[in-house]
Amino acid sequence: MADVKEIKDPKDIKGDKEDYDPRRKREIIKTILIIFLAGLLVLTFFSNTIMNKSLSQITTERATSGKLTERIRGNGMVMSNQSYGVTVDGNKVIDTIMVKTGQEVEKGDVLMTVGTGESEALNAAVEALEALELEYNKALLAPGADYTAENQAIKNAREDLAEAIRKRDDAAANQGNIQAEKDSYRENKSQLNYYTKLQTKLTAIISAIDMDDYMSAPAEYSGELISLKSDAEDAEKIYQEKLAVYTAIFGASEEDETEEEFTDAAPAAVSPEEISAAKTAMEEAETARNAASDAYETKKSELRSEYSSQLAEAESNIEYYTSLIEDYESGMSGEGMTLEMLNEDVKSKQRALEDLIAQLDKTQKDNANQDKLESLDLAAMKKNIDKAKEKVEKLKKENETTEIISKYSGVVSSVNAKAGDETIPDMEIITIDISSEGYTVEIVVEGEKTKKIKKGVAAEVLNNWSGNVEAVLTNIKNDTTPNSKNRILVFTVTGDVESNTNLDLSIPCGSGNYETIVPKSSVYSDNKGSFVLTVQSKSSPLGNRYYAQRVPVEVIASDEMSSAVSGSINYGDYVIIAASKPVAPGDQVRMKDE
Repeated sequence: MADVKEIKDPKDIKGDKEDYDPRRKREIIKTILIIFLAGLLVLTFFSNTIMNKSLSQITTERATSGKLTERIRGNGMVMSNQSYGVTVDGNKVIDTIMVKTGQEVEKGDVLMTVGTGESEALNAAVEALEALELEYNKALLAPGADYTAENQAIKNAREDLAEAIRKRDDAAANQGNIQAEKDSYRENKSQLNYYTKLQTKLTAIISAIDMDDYMSAPAEYSGELISLKSDAEDAEKIYQEKLAVYTAIFGASEEDETEEEFTDAAPAAVSPEEISAAKTAMEEAETARNAASDAYETKKSELRSEYSSQLAEAESNIEYYTSLIEDYESGMSGEGMTLEMLNEDVKSKQRALEDLIAQLDKTQKDNANQDKLESLDLAAMKKNIDKAKEKVEKLKKENETTEIISKYSGVVSSVNAKAGDETIPDMEIITIDISSEGYTVEIVVEGEKTKKIKKGVAAEVLNNWSGNVEAVLTNIKNDTTPNSKNRILVFTVTGDVESNTNLDLSIPCGSGNYETIVPKSSVYSDNKGSFVLTVQSKSSPLGNRYYAQRVPVEVIASDEMSSAVSGSINYGDYVIIAASKPVAPGDQVRMKDE
């Protein structure tokens, strides 16, 4: 009997694929959800740390109270109270300089040696000798007296006198015509004088109109203009006053709209009625101003045109009468001159001839004496030449080296030349500070700050590297710079110091106890005044948050490190003294120890 195979349940039959199980899908979803929640939890716990990394890290200090010594800092150049400039007589050449800047010298020490080198004094003496010899030779070659020009002038004067006599005699027969021309000439002169004065007045009033200045203008022309100008100026003044009132009221109204955003107590608002009334008053004043100005300008234009026409007519008449007068006066020479004038011309030419004759006679006598004087001058010039030769020989023999020694003890503050340089008279080659006379330093400070400083106070020398430099305030004087409100502090300086060095001084101004003292580095200033940035703490679910807060303060006193302030800041408040990046009021920040 054939084997019969058992047929099993289809669920027990396994194929190539595994059976589908819904429980496995749920496990996968559960695993993904756990991973997501774990990640979210990690981000929640570390979100504060991540955010803090992006914030500016600040360094703070607490505001304190106590004693503070206020100080003023300044610097100035050390100056010697008395110095001695070493010079060399005459022109010399420097052979050697024995000292250098900063070196101490004693009275009698050799500072340098000089020689003549190529002496400018010798060269000058030789040139002077040559000049004297040249003048002497010129004097020897001077020509004798020549009277040709004088004789020719006398001849010409005689001819001029003869011609004047002829014209006078010819004019004696023409007296009637001369008198008529003379009367006409006088009338023309009178008319010219009238129109010249009129021209001056018209020119003055036109200039006054152009410049709007009637102080020097003739009163008969400028009376109405002055009145109209005054009316225009008064109207302009009234308009400016109304405009200022309207501008102030309108500006106050606009300011009230924005001021409420910044303060709880805004000023009283300006009513629309007040603005309208001010505007109406301003517009009426403007209309009156324009009317007065137009009236003034119109009158100016009318009168200037009228006066310009009158001026042109006056100038035309001046030109006309001037021409008549010139024609008459030009005809007065020769036969056109009056008999009286011709008589005066004859007398004048006769005196001129007599003067020339007398002058020639005097010249001839003077030349005779001049010859004697020239002989004396030649002898004097010969003596001067002999002296100049002696000076040249003396300078040629002066070729030895000379030592220049110090007249005082002190410190060399400057050496202004080197070996090989040529000196000139009054040239300061070496400057020596006389140590026994001491040193001073002057510092310019604000005048207000000096009210707390007293003479005799000792200043701290900040760059006192040697450790033995002392500075004591001996005088407080005004700064002479125009419009300066500063004052100058004068310190007496002792110790190991040299002139032309710079000293940094810190001057105490007195001590006091203050309720609030903050580090000097925490105080800032802008166009609104001085302020500090304090730290304000706010609670959050993830911990405290810190924010920078601006607190306006007034600096009462300061020293090198701290400042005493007043304002809305109290003892123990934290102030920001440093930050890893710029911090503005309201910014969230991170404390350094967070």
